Amino acid sequence: MSLWSQYTLTYSIEEALRALETAPGPALPVAGGTDLLLELQQGHHPPIHTLVDITRIPELGRLEIQPSTSFPRSAWERSRPPWERALFIGAAVPVRRVVDSPLVQEHALCVSEACELIGGPQVRNTATLGGNVAHALPAADGMIALVAMDAQAEIASAQGRRLEPILKLFRGPGESALRLDREILVGFHLPLKQPGQASAFGRVMRPQGVALPILNTAVWIEREEELIRDIRIAFGPSGPVPQRATELEKALLGEKYSREAVAKAVALISTSLHFRTSAYRASAGYRYQLGEVLLEDVLAAAWNRTEQVVRI
Repeated sequence: MSLWSQYTLTYSIEEALRALETAPGPALPVAGGTDLLLELQQGHHPPIHTLVDITRIPELGRLEIQPSTSFPRSAWERSRPPWERALFIGAAVPVRRVVDSPLVQEHALCVSEACELIGGPQVRNTATLGGNVAHALPAADGMIALVAMDAQAEIASAQGRRLEPILKLFRGPGESALRLDREILVGFHLPLKQPGQASAFGRVMRPQGVALPILNTAVWIEREEELIRDIRIAFGPSGPVPQRATELEKALLGEKYSREAVAKAVALISTSLHFRTSAYRASAGYRYQLGEVLLEDVLAAAWNRTEQVVRI
């Protein structure tokens, strides 16, 4: 039995959008397809008439430093100082390229570290960072790292281009806020690393090595001498959608990095984060214990990296 009726190669974003709009039945974009095709094969996804292949679109395969965009931003985005330049990772860039990229390693090391833990080598050669986000699982490694990096997603539709904060892309477990039958996820814009800034990622998983994590965490930090000037922390899964650990961030913001400050943040994990028991992975209690260890380790790694020289 065929998993789809029509497979369309496209070579531009405009062509892909037209193919989605004019398909005679349900249609979705596909790049790596490592999640979507498996779900179709196993009967866990509604039938698809047309798959629109976006891997030949040059813009979606770019990984480079770009000038800031002039696309419409939300009111929240407009309240922040605009970036002059940003690291752009196209949605169809294979995860392996993200891992190996010197630009990602320099400016968003936690994203490189997270992507290196996605699946096995064959999956990383095919899967894309855009697919990792579009699948909308609350513990997807690449997506959790992008949350800590405060990434902005570039989205194309028939109405034009726009930028959205990455946390706006999720509605629930496996439920994306993107209209995948009418919109194309173009890629992600990340701020360039500045002196005193660094990031790190860590995870704990079952021994088979390719499953979703029991728990993961990403940290981005900005240092001013011995003080934590700014910080972003993301855990996965800590709820039905990805989210920042804002109570932990508040506890550390402006504090001198010390055992006492870290212990204060660690103590908030049990009351501010919402881990659940999974019959396939771990109990909530075990995840709370792991969260304490992960936060200490990943925070220490990010803090130590703030002393490294930045090459812009």
